Amino acid sequence: MMNGPAQYDFINIHDHDADQRPGIFTIDNIMAHQDRYPEETEGIAYSCGAHPWEIDDGSLDEQIDRVRYYVSLSNVVAVGEAGFDRIRGAGDELQEKAFTRQVEISEEQQKPLFIHCVKAWDELLRMHKELNPRMKWIVHGFRGKPELAAQLLDKGFYLSPWVEWAIRPESAKTLKTVPPGRLFLETDGFDITIEKVYEAVAGHLEMEVDTLKMAIHSNFYKVFAPA
Repeated sequence: MMNGPAQYDFINIHDHDADQRPGIFTIDNIMAHQDRYPEETEGIAYSCGAHPWEIDDGSLDEQIDRVRYYVSLSNVVAVGEAGFDRIRGAGDELQEKAFTRQVEISEEQQKPLFIHCVKAWDELLRMHKELNPRMKWIVHGFRGKPELAAQLLDKGFYLSPWVEWAIRPESAKTLKTVPPGRLFLETDGFDITIEKVYEAVAGHLEMEVDTLKMAIHSNFYKVFAPA
């Protein structure tokens, strides 16, 4: 895998329109409807997906073709965001069709899948059971209760908490139920540094930032570059 994070202090697992920053390795998300290309940039890898907000009957095939091509590139390390949103976006049937096709790409290319899920957890869990993926699924923007976290962890998901939720003191209760070996952190395009997110979450978990950094680096290699 190109452009790995070993020499970087922090991993930002999900961002949008990311800038290079010393000591930071970032996965920059490209949505398939955007006119963007995953340029070779030091310290930045990419994911690409057809987001449930941005798909429609007329554009889905074109978006899926772009996802398939981009994900075949060595500096695109994951598929997604893909998933389900019951508040915004395309209809249920089209969201499921787009999601299934992206799971197929994830499996074909042997690269993990980033999940966007809003009020559709039963659907997500059903699809995970039906499709039985070999690749890992990462729930980006997670902000649920301990019971939901436990459900997802039991099925093998990794969790990357929503940044504004992750830094709040009241999130500590849920975050303490997530093993560090199943955790990622992200900025998701918000005006906050990944260092601040690590500091807040390490505080919730009552651990040193360096310990959290080591856990997330280990997770990265388990998920994105399995032996």
